[in-house]
Amino acid sequence: MNKIFIIARREFLSRVQKKTFLLTTILVPALIFGFYALIIYFSVKSEDNIKIAVVDKANLFGGKIENAGSDISFEFTNKDTALLRKDVESKKYSGYVFVPADYNVLGHDRLTYHSDKATGLMTQEKIRKKISSTIEDKRFLSLNISKAQLDSIQSDNDVQFTTFSGGDKPSRAGVSYAVGFVSGFLIYIILFIYGTMVMRGVMEEKVNRIAEVIVSSVKPFQLMMGKITGIGAVGLVQFLIWIVLMIGLQFLLPVIFPGMAEQMQSQPIQPGAVQAVNTAKSSGLLNSLAQVNFPLMLSCFLFYFLGGYLLYSSLFAAVGSSVNEDPQDAQSLTLPIIMPIIFAMVIMMKAVNDPTSGLAVFGSMFPLTSPIVMMARLAHGIPDGVTYSQLAISMILLIAGFIGTTWLAGKIYRTGILMYGKKITWKEMIKWISRKN
Repeated sequence: MNKIFIIARREFLSRVQKKTFLLTTILVPALIFGFYALIIYFSVKSEDNIKIAVVDKANLFGGKIENAGSDISFEFTNKDTALLRKDVESKKYSGYVFVPADYNVLGHDRLTYHSDKATGLMTQEKIRKKISSTIEDKRFLSLNISKAQLDSIQSDNDVQFTTFSGGDKPSRAGVSYAVGFVSGFLIYIILFIYGTMVMRGVMEEKVNRIAEVIVSSVKPFQLMMGKITGIGAVGLVQFLIWIVLMIGLQFLLPVIFPGMAEQMQSQPIQPGAVQAVNTAKSSGLLNSLAQVNFPLMLSCFLFYFLGGYLLYSSLFAAVGSSVNEDPQDAQSLTLPIIMPIIFAMVIMMKAVNDPTSGLAVFGSMFPLTSPIVMMARLAHGIPDGVTYSQLAISMILLIAGFIGTTWLAGKIYRTGILMYGKKITWKEMIKWISRKN
């Protein structure tokens, strides 16, 4: 045990003390935050201040179209279309809208926006939204219907969903979907990144003949477990730092973009998004967030992170010990290991929508897929998404799976780490597993 700790400590310090570790640990959240900030900036900021002339012969708008918080302004004028066209060509206006005197607010007449150049899709939606909302209010007034009365008629909260335990409210389902998907996807990324890191570390020591010196003092199994534990500790520390930095950087967004919330609300959004926003408001998004058991999610995330990492890293270490200098050999041998991870992502997409389906339950029980799938189900809560017995069985099977894969990987590792000059196949590796000595 002491030798495993020494090897793990060496693996941990040799990676943490490198400049690349510090750069990736700090730069990755900074780059993600930078891209995120740029997306928000270009989404809510606009370099074009659009000025539209309106000739309202029918007095449809009453000399006013709401402009607050928008980069689009309207100016009412009595000029004829020939003069307006010259003003548009001279860049005094971006375009103009002409409302004829016989315009029927209750009819199907359409207004036309005239400009000298093509109008972008987002700009079209902004202009249409401004004008259409005003016309819609005029139609309500002409029919003696107030906006408040119409909103009450169009209420979409006639049907609610709940379970016997009081969960599964509309916004709770959306929050559970998001939390489950993000948690499962993070473990998916972790298994790929740090599993391949273990494989490359083993391959490097084998190619450089360092393993021949090390195994003279320790057993191959101790060497493998030391590398897995050390690199896993690096990944855990790096991941925790990323979480702290990403959460901290989120608080900078309101400082960088003071009017971000108001500007984003003014952006045109799709009907599905409108319905989701209205549902979140009516159901209480904050209350739904409070219903998610984040202490349970965090503790289970750490367990499945460590369990999944230990299970897959032992397999990656076995592959790394069996290949030589040719990277194509590693790609062919890692395919059977990568396929269950990809299969787990496919099941997770089903589990976040239907956590109690047979496929989701199977995926959360099977050790090779449970680290990813179970996180998607846990977001829906206990016992609504996962029962206590299923969670306990899943954890036990994952521990048993880790012990089994470690034993199998150790049998492969002790032979493969000292074998050179021969192309290894899975058939050959199975023979190493069945070998007694």
